[in-house]
Amino acid sequence: MRSNRLAIVGAGPSCTYVLDRLAATAKAADGPLSLDIHVFDRAGQFGAGQVHSPEQPVTSFLNRIVGQVAFAADESVVGAGPLLPKQDRPTLLDWCRARHEETGDPVFDLAAEDWPKRYVHGLALADQFRRYVRMLREVPGVEVHLHHGEVTDLEERADGTLTVIGADGERLLDADHVLMLTGHSSNDPARYPRQAEWTHFADRRRAVFVPSAYPLENAFEPGQAGPGSTVGCVGMGLTGIDVILHLSEGRGGVFEEQPDGTLAYRASGQEPDSIVMFSRAGLFTFARPYNAKEQNPEELEHRGVFLVEDAVHRLRRATDRTVTIGGIEQRQLDFRDHVFPVIVLEMAHLYYTTLLGADFGRHLEAAARPEYEAFLADAGRGAPSDTSVRRLLAPLEALVDQAVGTIDAVLAGTMGLAEAKERDWDAEGALRRVLLVVFGPERAADLAARLDDPAEFAAAVAAAESPWRHPKSVAAQRFSWERSIRPIDRGSFGTPEEYRAAMLDFLDLDHLWAAQDNLTNPAKAAADGVWRDLRDVLAAAVDFGGLHAASHRDFLDVFMRHHNRLCNGAALEVMEKIRALIRHGLVDVSAGPEAEVTTNQESGRFVVRGGITGAVLPVDILVDSRVHPFDAENDVLPLYPNLLGRGLVRKWSNPAVDGPDFAPGGLDLTEDFHPVRADGTVDRRLTLLGPPSEGVMFFQLGALRPNQNHHVMQDILRWMREFWGQYGTAVETDGARITTGV
Repeated sequence: MRSNRLAIVGAGPSCTYVLDRLAATAKAADGPLSLDIHVFDRAGQFGAGQVHSPEQPVTSFLNRIVGQVAFAADESVVGAGPLLPKQDRPTLLDWCRARHEETGDPVFDLAAEDWPKRYVHGLALADQFRRYVRMLREVPGVEVHLHHGEVTDLEERADGTLTVIGADGERLLDADHVLMLTGHSSNDPARYPRQAEWTHFADRRRAVFVPSAYPLENAFEPGQAGPGSTVGCVGMGLTGIDVILHLSEGRGGVFEEQPDGTLAYRASGQEPDSIVMFSRAGLFTFARPYNAKEQNPEELEHRGVFLVEDAVHRLRRATDRTVTIGGIEQRQLDFRDHVFPVIVLEMAHLYYTTLLGADFGRHLEAAARPEYEAFLADAGRGAPSDTSVRRLLAPLEALVDQAVGTIDAVLAGTMGLAEAKERDWDAEGALRRVLLVVFGPERAADLAARLDDPAEFAAAVAAAESPWRHPKSVAAQRFSWERSIRPIDRGSFGTPEEYRAAMLDFLDLDHLWAAQDNLTNPAKAAADGVWRDLRDVLAAAVDFGGLHAASHRDFLDVFMRHHNRLCNGAALEVMEKIRALIRHGLVDVSAGPEAEVTTNQESGRFVVRGGITGAVLPVDILVDSRVHPFDAENDVLPLYPNLLGRGLVRKWSNPAVDGPDFAPGGLDLTEDFHPVRADGTVDRRLTLLGPPSEGVMFFQLGALRPNQNHHVMQDILRWMREFWGQYGTAVETDGARITTGV
């Protein structure tokens, strides 16, 4: 009997998770198996993949705390089937603790709330990958083959199999099923006008253009980006931050703690003269807050009050914009006009609940709900977004006006606590919560002890300082969406020097707020609780053409930037290093918002020009320091363009009723992640998880989380059940045995 042949293309984190499920289910099989698993990885980084390579620069951090990373299914995963023994499925925290006990290396000495180095995650992934491979090879009838090489194409055979083709055209394997786990790639700069112009200029002049920062260890040629050169980074997100640390700490520079607790940078002399950072907004992603929710995620992670999936469904029913996608009629929303006003309402409610306490939050919900229900019923009556935002916030803000009038009067000593208690809501509870948020528990308790004497209490409040730079009144802490995303007032600067000073001041404030945590700081709680904890609701609004074409483009171009800045930033430790580098002068942020790249033909250098600050900053090396969106047609590697050319896959397009269709770049996939071919049929021999689904689905990336029934594992289970159903013998996948013919 011929073995069933599974080809897995890409051996990064998702492959490690897949091998966990294959190992667990294969070990539980009822009867003999006949399965050949072939894993192909272009970089040969089995388990980690290139992005999480153990060989990458040690300066890069994982963008998730160590307690929130797993490698295998656990008891929380619905329908997971058999689980491996607990000792064979450590979390990253477990793995680091064990490694620290073995080696004593402080890099592994991490608490659940700490941020690990990215290469540490890679070491753990590779270790778990090897463990799962050993387990699979111990199962009779199962073979696992690892191939260090690039897959460039797939070819259909007359017998129904898919031939896996290598970089030199060699036919590597005839596979019954191919699982694509290719992860991130980059796009050909020649296919994009702006990048093509930069490439052409660099080819003819002394300047250098780096079209993709990753892999960082190969981004710069030997001798490049050293003393005497200026590097410019297009993009101030996580990739740009990686570049900064690679060119500073990675070149031998040292961060030293100062008496006031801040960091100072001591240069090695191997750094470039300057690293110019710029973007459309002129802002880094905001510091991720200390994650106080990790104490008990099930109870502490935010559950939507207004931003819930039912609200999305009701808004859909109230709209009349309908298209047919994949043969199914879909009522489409406008994200800006329909969903965004509810997001702002949810943020405002969570912000004020954090500031004024749970009881006040319940009164806010009751006040806001009638207008909210009306909005869901009429979908905004065609009003523009800002009008709908004001409509939804008005009842809530009216109640906050009462809190301002009452609590601020008590804080100022012009109203006694007895009079304040006459309100319908718990004024004393709200006041005590404000004191806690503004001053911290010890100082708040000391101040509250003086409440019986209004004058003494007011004097003590006036003399106290907030450790987090909070204003000492509710009026000065009103929620503002605009301030949330544009925290540096455009009227506060006009020169490069003024913007640098404003940026440093904001980074100081942002650091303090992030240090306060995501349950106590109102701004961080609102951003983290809505844009991170409620991603599933955003997916319900966006996935499979949930937005009309123009709105979908607007969502990816505008709102995903807000999402990334508000809740997908770097760790506190990392942002403190960035602040130190700006103070030192190595990192230059003076371009400010609306900066543009021009070229100087005479000098042969790129020039960054500040749109508001007027800065003029020549650079020798320009780095596109952004993660490229998946674009099957324009990928720099040949695999996806070749699959498109063969018609095995096609790009997904959001059809427009009036105006052009929108094709984000991802593939047309079913809900089970099978590709829709050029002829409209579905190919169930091929499954694609991760970046290829970008566009048709929202936020399919991310490391596996423990104890969360995580969507990454659920996607893998969809594939696995079908795979065993087609090619397995008898395995338990969701609590019940399935038996099929081979």
